[in-house]
Amino acid sequence: MRVAYATACGLALAGLVHVATVLAIPALSEADAVSRARSSESLDHPQQVYTLATGDNPAPAEAWLPIPDPAVAVGVCAFDLEDGPMRVSARTGPLMLTLAAHGRRGAFYAVTDQAAVRGALDLVILTRAQYDEALANDDENEPSRDVRIVAPEGRGFVVVRVVAGLPSQRPAANAAIQAVSCTIDSPGDEPAGGAKEPAKPNG
Repeated sequence: MRVAYATACGLALAGLVHVATVLAIPALSEADAVSRARSSESLDHPQQVYTLATGDNPAPAEAWLPIPDPAVAVGVCAFDLEDGPMRVSARTGPLMLTLAAHGRRGAFYAVTDQAAVRGALDLVILTRAQYDEALANDDENEPSRDVRIVAPEGRGFVVVRVVAGLPSQRPAANAAIQAVSCTIDSPGDEPAGGAKEPAKPNG
């Protein structure tokens, strides 16, 4: 009985250690997606993660984000909300464009170019305090058109994807990624338009 009891205790302890180790990996890893994306914080446009192959340039050998389709160009913009709200601005065109906001626990919001207003899509990621401040500074006569997202955590990144349905559209998809603007926002920078409530995270 003592041997069986000791064996059971050992297995239970080993199981707990294994589960704790697996759960701690995202927090302890220095090469997770949020950490790797931080190199783009100083850029005013997305850092290209996956560039589509064109006649002159082959596709990259590897990328650190999952690439579900070789016809999708991918870029990332990292944010640290201690520096201020993060604004991602894109002009829509003939190619499908999507924006997805991620934190350490995964994606918390996504939007496509179908949400654009007059050909422009402005996604602003804020803390709750920053959202309240932006709302207080809104002009009642010219309220903001921004899609405002209250982030669940202060650091993360936005993934920009552009779909090239035809090989001839690949150069345009790569260029569309670089045409997106990623900047630190302030209430005075917000364009006028229709007011929006803060968007809720997916799920």
